[in-house]
Amino acid sequence: MKTPQLKLMSALISSLLAINCHAKEPAVSADTIYSGGNIITMNDAQPSVQAIAIKDGKIIAVGDTSTINNTFKSQQTKLIDLEGKSLLPGFIDAHSHYFNSLQVANQAQVYAPPSGTGKDVDSILATIKQYADEHKIPKGELIIAYGYDDTVMPNGRLLNRDDIDKVFPDNPVRIDHVSMHGTVMNSLALKKYGYSDQTETPAGGVIVRKEGTNEPFGLIMETAYLPVLAQAEVMSPEEEIKATKAGQKLYAQNGITTAHEGATHLNQFETIKRASDANANIIDIIVYPFITDVDAILAKYPVDKWLQYNNRLKVGGVKVTVDGSPQGRTARFTTPYLAGGPAGEKNWMGELTFPQDTINKMVKKVYDLNVPLNLHANGDGAIDAFFEAHQSVAKDDLTKDRDITMIHAQFARKDQLSKFKQYKIRPSFYTLHTYYFADAHLKNRGKKQTDYISPMRDAIDIGLRPTNHTDFVVAPLDQMMMLSSAVNRLSRSNQVIGETQQVTPLEGLKAMTIWAAEQYNEEMNKGSLEVGKLADMVILDNNPLTIEPTKIKDIKIVETIKEGNTIYKTK
Repeated sequence: MKTPQLKLMSALISSLLAINCHAKEPAVSADTIYSGGNIITMNDAQPSVQAIAIKDGKIIAVGDTSTINNTFKSQQTKLIDLEGKSLLPGFIDAHSHYFNSLQVANQAQVYAPPSGTGKDVDSILATIKQYADEHKIPKGELIIAYGYDDTVMPNGRLLNRDDIDKVFPDNPVRIDHVSMHGTVMNSLALKKYGYSDQTETPAGGVIVRKEGTNEPFGLIMETAYLPVLAQAEVMSPEEEIKATKAGQKLYAQNGITTAHEGATHLNQFETIKRASDANANIIDIIVYPFITDVDAILAKYPVDKWLQYNNRLKVGGVKVTVDGSPQGRTARFTTPYLAGGPAGEKNWMGELTFPQDTINKMVKKVYDLNVPLNLHANGDGAIDAFFEAHQSVAKDDLTKDRDITMIHAQFARKDQLSKFKQYKIRPSFYTLHTYYFADAHLKNRGKKQTDYISPMRDAIDIGLRPTNHTDFVVAPLDQMMMLSSAVNRLSRSNQVIGETQQVTPLEGLKAMTIWAAEQYNEEMNKGSLEVGKLADMVILDNNPLTIEPTKIKDIKIVETIKEGNTIYKTK
């Protein structure tokens, strides 16, 4: 039994301990502190730090471990030891087709090796047959595959309607071209989507006909493909939620915390909007309505609601497409393709998607809306066509910053880069073509032009801050492969494609973080690890700045964090 003196002393000690503990409690307690690895900030003023503190989804401190722990660690703070791994800002997708991620979860994947098994006609059809059997797809139901790459087909033996009919006589089958600018269909699919020998080829479109007849032989490209896009399969609300979660998981698995929907049609926008309203998004989604659907989308979602997030969804501007795909030989050039056109045309330079006068009107419409413009242009002829539109529409102030991003800009000539800078156009390059499609470009365009595709080095050197993208599902959603392609520019055959355009790993990372944030006018909140910014982060199993450059592609995503919460983690 304690005496009064002991009771008094015990109370005094408890009081002193309480005061002491209270003194150690920080004024601001971090939810999480990361340390023990390579923290790469993308902030030139403070390129790397030892630790980073997070609270309520935002970064509250970066610096040395002891200072941050002493200042922000409480009993409730979770301490994360990176164990030598690398922590970077979450990757920002500069251009892909997010909506397709909702669809491909229920499609057969037929990418060419090493990304898939589609090395020839037989292997493509075998893969789709296996998929149909595994999913027990009944007769009469549509089967869709994606990733068909005709540029790697041996001996020029391409897919056609008859090939697919032999394996799938009872199902409509659509095998979408890797460029996303077309598809190959069997007879039942052609009938389903309304193509026949009576269908005229629209301007800017391609319908390959069976030799000696006017019958469509399967391949449909560019504007002739638009009716297929307009007949997207309708999902139930439950299917929309399920597809949204599956699609965003693909992005999270690749370290992406902000995704891009690069050409949004009305039905796609409505699907994305419904899922967003149901709070299904785990990452930020930025959509760009396609120019032909802008009025319909504006009628449902006025422009004063654009350029701001609502349930992680933002309308970022408008998309205009000027030409097609260089590997599909539908991109517009100022000189002929060496291999002719997709249907055997001679002296073929590709075509503009729309007539020049129409392009001018489309560009004016976007400028009048005063919203950002994303402009698809691959060939140097298409880039010239946009310059002509810009000079016509904006002749009173050519150098005003109008938030223009030229998507792909792959075959920009060196003399065109100066106009990018003069007209304040940000190029979003596509360096993955140095790997996936280099052989096709060498055949179609020759070595000189191929070596200069996606001239990122020259763009940076003249003061531009380009971004880089996958164009998923055209290329796999692989951020480390994308970074490697910018740094190494190695082809499938392990040849360097344009050594003079290689960039450093740090520059390559900026093109997918801070410069991509600038593309969306979000650099105040994203793109680097700085105080006040969102805690959008990715953890890698190795350091892309110090690893041997050709091994960058082998780096694995360990964890993806969106506003302080883990949305993907390896098991």
